[in-house]
Amino acid sequence: MPYRQIRYEVADGIATITLHRPDALNAFTDLMRGELIDAVDRTDADDEVRVVVLTGAGRAFCAGADLGGGAATFDYDAAEQPPEVGLVDGVPRDGGGTCALRFAASKKPIIAAVNGPAVGIGATMLLPTDVRIAAESARFGFVFARRGLVPEAASTWFLPRIVGISQAMEWAATGRVFGAAEAERGRLVSRVVPDEQLLDSACGLAREIADNTSAVSVAATRALLWSMLGAEGPWTAHRLDSRAIYELGAGPDAAEGVTAFLEKRPAEFPGRVSTDLPDFLPEWPPGSG
Repeated sequence: MPYRQIRYEVADGIATITLHRPDALNAFTDLMRGELIDAVDRTDADDEVRVVVLTGAGRAFCAGADLGGGAATFDYDAAEQPPEVGLVDGVPRDGGGTCALRFAASKKPIIAAVNGPAVGIGATMLLPTDVRIAAESARFGFVFARRGLVPEAASTWFLPRIVGISQAMEWAATGRVFGAAEAERGRLVSRVVPDEQLLDSACGLAREIADNTSAVSVAATRALLWSMLGAEGPWTAHRLDSRAIYELGAGPDAAEGVTAFLEKRPAEFPGRVSTDLPDFLPEWPPGSG
């Protein structure tokens, strides 16, 4: 489908999804939400896509929700055309949450390349991505308390697990905007790079994954790592690890990986996520199936 507020490109196993409202600092709209969900549906369905890179066009990643509705922007009952997001517990679902949960359920790793401001939903949509790399010019803000709201996009689950409860509460309670260096110190991003190196850094990491690993192994590892954040203890992981090693160890990717190592050549893994991903893996996020 043609997209109006994002750009979607696939080259050599890497899908690049770019938020594309540069004149509005890529402010988030319901149309953008639907297009992002559709794009991740496409990456999941395409076995040629190994890794997803998410970034923004122009001088911002995403400056938050489009506030064109004025004071009633977040009042669903007052909206002339409410977003079609469905209901949860009798109220409209948080639109940002539908996007974030789709990112969370991706079968392909998502690398966020954060250029410029990432505020509100621009910050919270990053949390279910797997690796976050920031340009030196990046700025972050969980500004909801300054707008009379609470953090959305399931970020009250994601943020404290990524940065710890104290850091999460500081950022969310103050609502202040902070720079890339503080984001790195707080573990919100894994590295900060010069602006001109941002996409090369993100695509270099994506290339390393795409060129050297089994797509099935990466998808299974992603599901296990995220789902084990809520496990009762290591025995839950041990049970799943044991079954995964048993099943994948008897499969063609493991045979190819070992043979390639012994023969001192690059591996050519035959497995495909669409057909070979083990069906015993825990549903992630729970309730998304």
